[in-house]
Amino acid sequence: MRTGECRLGVTQEELRTDDVLTSNLACPPDHEGGPNVAHGGWTASVMDEILGHVPIAHNQLTVTATLTVNFKKPVPIERPLQARAWIDKIDGQKWFISGELVLLPSEAVLATATGIWIARDVGHFARHRAWLAEQDASAEDLR
Repeated sequence: MRTGECRLGVTQEELRTDDVLTSNLACPPDHEGGPNVAHGGWTASVMDEILGHVPIAHNQLTVTATLTVNFKKPVPIERPLQARAWIDKIDGQKWFISGELVLLPSEAVLATATGIWIARDVGHFARHRAWLAEQDASAEDLR
């Protein structure tokens, strides 16, 4: 996936003046779990994505450490939704973030989420690639 593309259905994001990140989206039909409702995995993915965008909106690269999703109501597919996320607190490298997914225009809450994101520097993913190459080499040695 290239930067700036979202396969989850997010169409627009904005960091409001009250420091709440809002994201407009709709569940694509290929993420249907039950008749006309989103798969729970899609909802969890969206919450991870949107809550994880909060530090990015503050120019901080982070990775997800924990994520808890509470499913309140089934999420309809192909209907306008809005996800909202905000910082609860920052403690050192840990960003504590919460959010919700609502149905528009009624704003009925469909899901809520909380989690911790860990700040990382720009070399994080290069270090991961190097570590993964070491794992592949070790696995090859075992064959």
